[in-house]
Amino acid sequence: MDLIRIICAIFIPPLGVFLQVGIGADFWINILLTLLGYIPGVVHAIWVIAKK
Repeated sequence: MDLIRIICAIFIPPLGVFLQVGIGADFWINILLTLLGYIPGVVHAIWVIAKK
């Protein structure tokens, strides 16, 4: 299941975070980071998925 989340995180970072933690602080932070730049959103999403 983590592989699917990581693939989602690469293409649509907020989706990967949503699948891991739902709608919470990490989700909104990831949306903000993705809007500011795609790469920070991807890095944050993979970090959120990997820390669990």
